[in-house]
Amino acid sequence: MSDDVLTIGTVAISSGETVRIKLPMVKLYTDTNMSMPVFVKRGKRPGPTLFISAAVHGDELNGIEIISRIIQSKYLDSIKGTLIAVPIVNGYGVLNQSRYLPDRRDLNRSFPGSKRGSLAGRVADRFLSEIVSKADYGIDLHTGSLHRTNLPQVRANLDDAETLSIAKAFGVPVLMNSNLRDGSLRECANDVGAKVILYEAGEALRFDELSIRAGVKGIVGVMRHLGMLPKSRSKKSLSEPRIARSSGWVRATDSGFTTHIKELGDLVEAGDVLAEIKDPYGDILDKVLCKNGGIIIGKQNIPLVQEGDAMYHIAHFVSPDEVAGHVESMQDELMDRDASLNLIDYKSS
Repeated sequence: MSDDVLTIGTVAISSGETVRIKLPMVKLYTDTNMSMPVFVKRGKRPGPTLFISAAVHGDELNGIEIISRIIQSKYLDSIKGTLIAVPIVNGYGVLNQSRYLPDRRDLNRSFPGSKRGSLAGRVADRFLSEIVSKADYGIDLHTGSLHRTNLPQVRANLDDAETLSIAKAFGVPVLMNSNLRDGSLRECANDVGAKVILYEAGEALRFDELSIRAGVKGIVGVMRHLGMLPKSRSKKSLSEPRIARSSGWVRATDSGFTTHIKELGDLVEAGDVLAEIKDPYGDILDKVLCKNGGIIIGKQNIPLVQEGDAMYHIAHFVSPDEVAGHVESMQDELMDRDASLNLIDYKSS
């Protein structure tokens, strides 16, 4: 966006300003006022407007930490254009440690919403009109669901060339082509002219350091790609991510206690034993086998399964062995203590 003044709610922000806004939301029935926290950093020099958002699902907490680290970084001192960061979109869900809003609706299926609609509809309308519609690009941060972990990955409409270039700039090894869903933030963002990618990593109600570091690095990479931050001085080139056009879940073949043989990020082939299901005495009831080879990008964590439960999410690639190598390199780089200190600089407290 090129306007000299950006207005969010009743707050007008000029170029060069940094503000924190409490965007009013619907009150709780206890007469408690609710607000959506919004951080806006505007550079003195023109550039695109990017929004980053977290906790659209209230139990997905990794993104809150990712955004807080971005806000505290020194990188933003040299920003061009505008960053709009919303660490908590669904404050109601965060309070209740729940994916949903109090009306039991999924916010990410409630867009575009309505000023006079349900609670979910009103939150969706407010977020879309005050944040998303004022941005050129967006990064929406998510995790796996309760008791399930996702490998760091980007999901987006990769048939759109500009969206694909942003997804690649995020720098994770796995890109999932994902069609726009009715009622989703990505669909409605596209309708108002904002290109949005979705970052999935980690597990609900947990901080996962690898996922957080990958998210911080990814956002910085996108901002550099968009010209909002200076290019990296590092001569090391990004590994080319691989696109998965299909994926599938492997489900439990019996009910019992599970011992995982394969883990997140592993390369698996058809016929590999992924897990064993046992009875309370330790006798093996069945073995869960891989049907189609690929990379494990999602995995159930709880050691109890019922027959039919989704256990492993496997993405299919043309060259899965290359992807596995990129995943291992990412893990080594991000979790190396000395190297991680160079990923991002923070302001002194």
